[in-house]
Amino acid sequence: MTAVSDPYAHTSDEALLLAYAKGDPRVAETLTLRLLPRILAQAMRMLADKTEAEDVAQDAMLRLWRIAPDWRQGEAQVTTWLYRVVANLCTDRLRKRRHVALDAVAEPPDSTPSVAAQMQTRARLRALSDALAQLPERQAQAVALRHLEGLSNPQIAAIMDISVTSVESLTARGKRALAAIMAGRKAELGYDNDEPT
Repeated sequence: MTAVSDPYAHTSDEALLLAYAKGDPRVAETLTLRLLPRILAQAMRMLADKTEAEDVAQDAMLRLWRIAPDWRQGEAQVTTWLYRVVANLCTDRLRKRRHVALDAVAEPPDSTPSVAAQMQTRARLRALSDALAQLPERQAQAVALRHLEGLSNPQIAAIMDISVTSVESLTARGKRALAAIMAGRKAELGYDNDEPT
């Protein structure tokens, strides 16, 4: 039995969105399978709450389908537009819950590692989340997009609607501030015990 290849494998996100806008609903599944995992991961990293992240990702995809008929070809990449929408939706949610302690937010369970490894991972993520929360909002967003999402500085500039130089400045200041906040916690978070990879 031969595997059926994806007929849209070499079709760009923009072309799929335009095809959807012209009435081809079959491309929606392909575009969703491509984009949803990325934006869900971004929302999860920003919110540290699976349910909220899923709500944000769903809302972002719905907004994409709604704007499809008005999409202007060549103005922006679909992924860049989506990352910006997700970042804005997450920022709105974070502003609304600022008064809630991060410790009150339940961590999503992960059954793969040992209990000790899970506790250590949670402690590290909590420490990073707490440290990011102490940064100015724009610095935290730039650092997360660069070092957690792995986006390039030009992509971050497009998402945040700032210059590449501003992105570089925000990430550099953010990293310095994070290092200062996290100083002295290496042993506590178990980094002294990690084996080099």
